[in-house]
Amino acid sequence: ARDGGFGSAPKFPRPVTLNFLSRFYARDPKSDSGKHALEMDLFTLRKMTAGGMHDHLGGGFHRYSVDRYWHVPHFEKMLYDQAQLALAYLDAFQITQDRQFASVARDILDYVARDLTSNEGGFFSAEDADSLFEHGKPEHGEGAFYIWTKKEIDTALDNAAEIFDFNYGVQSHGNAPEGSDPQDEFRGKNILIERHTIAETAQHFQKPEDAVRDLLRQSREKLFAIRSKRPRPHLDDKIIAAWNGLMISAYARAAQILDEPRYLKSATLATNFVRAHLWDDSKKTLYRSYREGRGRVEGFADDYAFVIHGLLDLYEASFDIEWLKFAIELQETQDRLFFDGKNGGYFSTSGKDESVVLRMKDDNDSAEPAASSVAAHNLLRLAQIRDKKQWEERAEKTISAFRTTLSRFPSAMPQILVALDFSSRKPRQIVIAGKKDAPETKALLSEVHRHFLPTTILLVADGAEGQKYLGEDLEAIHGMSMVDEKPAAYVCENFTCKAPVIDSNQLAKLNLPNCWRNNLRNPT
Repeated sequence: ARDGGFGSAPKFPRPVTLNFLSRFYARDPKSDSGKHALEMDLFTLRKMTAGGMHDHLGGGFHRYSVDRYWHVPHFEKMLYDQAQLALAYLDAFQITQDRQFASVARDILDYVARDLTSNEGGFFSAEDADSLFEHGKPEHGEGAFYIWTKKEIDTALDNAAEIFDFNYGVQSHGNAPEGSDPQDEFRGKNILIERHTIAETAQHFQKPEDAVRDLLRQSREKLFAIRSKRPRPHLDDKIIAAWNGLMISAYARAAQILDEPRYLKSATLATNFVRAHLWDDSKKTLYRSYREGRGRVEGFADDYAFVIHGLLDLYEASFDIEWLKFAIELQETQDRLFFDGKNGGYFSTSGKDESVVLRMKDDNDSAEPAASSVAAHNLLRLAQIRDKKQWEERAEKTISAFRTTLSRFPSAMPQILVALDFSSRKPRQIVIAGKKDAPETKALLSEVHRHFLPTTILLVADGAEGQKYLGEDLEAIHGMSMVDEKPAAYVCENFTCKAPVIDSNQLAKLNLPNCWRNNLRNPT
């Protein structure tokens, strides 16, 4: 689409498609098709960043755009969108090293930490689109918390208003495009949208770019402070297992890529919440939700799949073996309750409820990925970590279960194509041998985290309980140790490894994204 995204209005972000595009690019970065896939991905992300669907003051993204320009949103904010979009922006940053993508990921994560996180660390579900216009008055409306008159902005910003209004398209009659506001809800109101880049605004006003950047930042902070005094939208404070799993993934990946300990803390607290409040260890059962106590509904297939995915990402951020053990425990339960042993794939519901005559499988990666798509990817990752052939076979059977959908409508399941890409490659691993908190180990990990390596497993051989556990099924792990008492990186294909390197500069010289040649299992 001309304005990024896929299709016409209403326009949803659909991060699963962006996930596929970034991984298709990584498959063959030098090919024309790979470059085109990345261009579509990055162009869409940049258009969304500039658009009104992006909350330029408070961070995060609204649910969807009612127009094709990403300008006028439906103002609801969903946790699952924040999680998946943060991951998409983190991937884009890893690929390009463009700090703008990192900045957007941070503002999503900081929004969730501020407004969607419980005191105990679990993540709330959503904020409504609708809110009161003023405290103590009954009138309410869509986006009331987020929209502005030009007078409100100009009064608040004084001399900075002219530059801010130019940059964010603020107009006295309102800035909703013709046709985007059929109910006239936003007449005279402005939905902030970046109409100009910093460079364009600086040139227009003949000012240095840094000065304009600082002025806009200070202006946003002023408006955010004013907005914070308005009546807030209603908070849906349910804590849903599946969506928390997605958000745990986002914080765990951010902790790696952005080297932010506070993000690792958020991921860890949320995981502790899930284990304490949504997991019944005696019954080996995950529950769907929590609100002032655990709900009675047991988890669906997506609850298991998304939490397992979050745990695997959290292991790669913390190298705490307990998260890997918990992921395996959940995987075994998911397989027992939901896996279709005859035809492959995962039913959405367990077989416990005899009143459910027909059990269905989700065959569409939409606002959230299908449980089978994520589960297949989880199984492939776990199969490498624990050397379990049955998990790999189960993943392949799951992918095969949707071959009709993939042959007729491949765009319906981009996330299972991510799993298919993973399965088509020879297993590859990077193992860091050393104490996980040692500065030299962290330096090696930082070099790995600079690169987008979506089909590589990252492990730490810590010379202690973690390595002992990994070694129960991976014999090669036993022999991986520090070199000359220094942490060492082992770059491997199916645990056949290159000579270990002990210096991050040496690791950089291996050019990690390209150091595995002919990596496809059956290259054609």
